[in-house]
Formats: sequence, structure tokens, C-alpha cells
Amino acid sequence: MSEPSRGATRFARVRARLEAAQPTDGWQGWLYEFCLFGFKQGWACLFGGLMLALLLGTHVFYPADAPLARYDFLTIAACAIQLAMLAFRLESIGEAKVILAFHLVGTAMELFKTHAGSWTYPEAAVLKIGAVPLSSGSMYAAVGSYIARVWRIFRFSYTRYPPGWASHVLAIAIYVNFFAHHWLPDVRLGLFAATALLFWRTRVYFTPFRKARWMPLLLGWLLVATFIWFAENIATFSNAWLYPAQRDGWTMVSPEKLGAWFLLMIISFVLVAVLHTPEGSPPKAT
Repeated sequence: MSEPSRGATRFARVRARLEAAQPTDGWQGWLYEFCLFGFKQGWACLFGGLMLALLLGTHVFYPADAPLARYDFLTIAACAIQLAMLAFRLESIGEAKVILAFHLVGTAMELFKTHAGSWTYPEAAVLKIGAVPLSSGSMYAAVGSYIARVWRIFRFSYTRYPPGWASHVLAIAIYVNFFAHHWLPDVRLGLFAATALLFWRTRVYFTPFRKARWMPLLLGWLLVATFIWFAENIATFSNAWLYPAQRDGWTMVSPEKLGAWFLLMIISFVLVAVLHTPEGSPPKAT
């Protein structure tokens, strides 16, 4: 196991010590790897986890008569977290650029979707564009931050990844359909079929400890989409935004939203792939 460089982050040093441990074989070794996997996943979710904590915390404790609107406080807090992650080298400049792209792509979608009535932001804000508070972009940034970080932390590699042009065309088609289905036929089922056709043989290889593991990439996307759906329920409960069915009282987000988040995974991976080459020779997996 290589030692981290002298300028490495504190997390890199902690991770190196954990990976240098010598757990016993058998169930103890499996338990250790599972716990290390959870630790790394938690670290990859740092930005999203902090934002969810802020959403819940401000929903419960933020003063109703505060001179700064809650949404504006969340916008400033998200920027502060992002700057701190750069200052402490928890993210690279390249990753920050990808996250900024998530902000821009997400904000454009938010402007259209709120105008179409897909969801609303029920609280006041000064830092906003139209009816969309700037804090909304941090939700998309949290997804981008997670994917960029987990890709690096677990040293992702792939087999049978489709050609770059094909994944780019699919991502563009998915993004366009998020808008176009409001006045044209919804081609979501066709997009699911195209995704399955392109990626059904693709494996993602990841290294939680010393041995590389693998799973079908489609399964990985489904698991992440499910996790985001749970996080979205927390966000809507904290009044971050509301769907039409939630305006008269909070209810769980429809499981149909899982499909939308699954498709968002394709857009997310294509954006993050700007930093990483999906192809390559993965390590021997078990």
C-alpha cells in the first residue's frame, strides 16, 4: 500500500492507515472491509450529508423572524462548505469545475420545472433567479460531488463501457426529455431501453480495501438513485421544495421519481467522466 504524499489531506492519511491494517481472515476480515467501505462511502457523501443536516437543522431551529431568509442562509452555507473543501484539499479544482457544471445544469432545469409547476419553493429568498433560490443548485452539486469523490476514493474502472459518443448522445437525450415531455410525448421508456442496451454488460470495478470488487453498473446506478430518493424525502420534509401532492401536508415522494433519478445518474456520470477515462484495464476482481 503506497503512502500518501506529504501534502495529502488528513482523510488520505487516515485512509492509508486503515488500509495498512492487518485484519484476520474469515468473518472478521469481511466485517473490516464492510466497515471501511461504509467509511469511504460516508466520506464521499460529505457535501450531501452536510447539506441534508443543514436542511433539517434550519427547518427545525432557524428563526422565523431572522433578517436573513433561510434559503439565503443555505446558499451562503453551501458556498462556504464548497470553499472549505477546496481549501482543505478535499476536492480538486477539476472536481469543483464539474460540480459547478452540475449547478448550471441543475439551475436551468429548476427554472423550467418551477415555471411548469412540477415543484415549488415555498419560502422567500433574495438570492434567487426567478422563483428558484440559488440554494437549489447545491442539491445537484451534492450528486456531482458524491460521484466525483466516490470515483476517486474507490478507484473506479470499467469493462465494456460504451463509446463516449454514445453515452454523450444518451445523456443529451435524457436532459432534453426532462424539458420536452411537457409538450411532446414522454420518451422515458425508450431512454430506459437505450440505457439498458448500452450498459447491460458494463461492470464497474471498485476497491473498498485491498481486493477489487465489481457489480453491474446499472445496479450501481439503481442503488445510488434509491439513496437519492430517500434523501429527497428528507429534503421535502424539511420544506426545501414541495411537489404538488405535498402542498397540503407532507407525504412521501412518489417512487416514480426513482426513474428520474436513475436517468439523472447517466447525465451525472457523463459529466464526471470529463475527469476520468471510463475505459481501462481493471484490477482482478473477486
